[in-house]
Amino acid sequence: MTFTHDTEVALKTLAAFINTGIGTRPDRADGLLTTGDLDDFLAEQRFSGPRTRTAGELRAVRHLRTRLQRLWTADEEQVADGVNQLLRNARALPRVVRHDGWSWHLHCTSAAAPLEDRMATEAAMALADALRGGELDRLRACASPDCSAVLLDLTRNRSKRYCDTGNCANREHVRSYRTRQATRQKPAG
Repeated sequence: MTFTHDTEVALKTLAAFINTGIGTRPDRADGLLTTGDLDDFLAEQRFSGPRTRTAGELRAVRHLRTRLQRLWTADEEQVADGVNQLLRNARALPRVVRHDGWSWHLHCTSAAAPLEDRMATEAAMALADALRGGELDRLRACASPDCSAVLLDLTRNRSKRYCDTGNCANREHVRSYRTRQATRQKPAG
């Protein structure tokens, strides 16, 4: 196994969180426009803890998403600096907890900390694990030229190139096939 279970879950949540910024719904470019959108995302990702459900909380979470998106494909030094800044800003104090059907795992803020701090420290700890394990290359941008989503490559041979937000892999395979067919059908000149 590449990552511990809680780190893998946190990285998957982080990728899904970043991808809300590129539009996960066909009718809008951003998947976190309302506090209801944030409610839905947090419920889907099983993110626990108290909420204020205010516009300020939504703004803070969207700002965090932008910061985390920059870290996703950053180099080691930038990830280390970004992780340290996130942990410092949240005044992180790691503790081992067990709740809501989860086995022992780390939390770095109190359960009453603001949502953006809890989300930031969860993401920071997962990024720190990827950095410490030499696995940052598993955090990628989708290879499709018309997609800006991110992906987490958990394949054994590190071969995942396309995101799971749409049909990028299928579109690219069809595009490649059509290009090959067109090349084969051109008359020799």
